[in-house]
Amino acid sequence: MSPARSRSQFVDEIAREYACDHTSPPDAIQQELQAVTRERTGRASGMQIGDDQAVFMEILARSMGARSGLEVGTFTGYSALALARGMGPEGHLLCCDVSEEWTSIAREYWEKAGVSDRIELKIGPALETLRGLPESAQFDIAFLDADKVTYPDYYEEIIPRLRDKGLLLVDNTLQGGRVLEPESTDDSTLAVRTLNERIVADDRVRTVFLPLGDGITLVEKVAGE
Repeated sequence: MSPARSRSQFVDEIAREYACDHTSPPDAIQQELQAVTRERTGRASGMQIGDDQAVFMEILARSMGARSGLEVGTFTGYSALALARGMGPEGHLLCCDVSEEWTSIAREYWEKAGVSDRIELKIGPALETLRGLPESAQFDIAFLDADKVTYPDYYEEIIPRLRDKGLLLVDNTLQGGRVLEPESTDDSTLAVRTLNERIVADDRVRTVFLPLGDGITLVEKVAGE
């Protein structure tokens, strides 16, 4: 079985290797999904989360008893597989993506993993999907890993739809370290930097910023907000 794979760029290499050696490794289905993603998507395969992050998300969903989940940005389905496993057979995960091609890989491996019955995939602009949800729709856990320019808008759509003490995980919040560089002013970096500042100042939530992968921000909705 392959050792856990990490995408963490901001952790000492020796510490990162030690952490991977002491993290539960991917199973055969996850390894196959990784290989197929590399084969069919080429350089885009770098968008797939690391194994350490997948284990973290699965354990988090399971430990909080999540039964209703949301994912914005699905790619080939590795992160959704982790969440669906964590939520268990009674869970329901709504996935939003714009690519039929990439999510066709996801569908194939969700089926192989036996979680396809708990995942609903919506193809189309995620903002339209979110804004079209009934007002009563609420989620226990959400994962945001889509186009960065729209991150602030996604955030404002997701937070009201989280239950009290619900969790949002925002991926790529370090942007390869560019959020730390004042001279980096591309649209994606500006949007993520803006969201990072918004989250830490938002009295609707409590948050912790983790240097896992390319930065992942864990956001808890404060009860009653």
